[in-house]
Amino acid sequence: MSNGSLNRFIGGSPGGVLIRLLFLSIVVGAIMSWWGVTPFDLYDGTILLVRELIDQGFASLNNLGIWILYGAIVVVPIWLVLRLLRSGS
Repeated sequence: MSNGSLNRFIGGSPGGVLIRLLFLSIVVGAIMSWWGVTPFDLYDGTILLVRELIDQGFASLNNLGIWILYGAIVVVPIWLVLRLLRSGS
């Protein structure tokens, strides 16, 4: 990879990018320390969020299935009676 390609890939000169990344790392690290958050907390929180979304998604599917069943108990017999009445006339 030529020097121009490297600069284009990382977004500038390697030294300048390193300085910017170091500065941002200090700022983000200080904010996280001030809030009492660690990278492990972020990882665990992300895993928990994904698990909760999956659990809620399956709970929603369960509710949807119950709604379909309840509706079908009412709708299908009415539909069947209407079909029988229409075929007789």
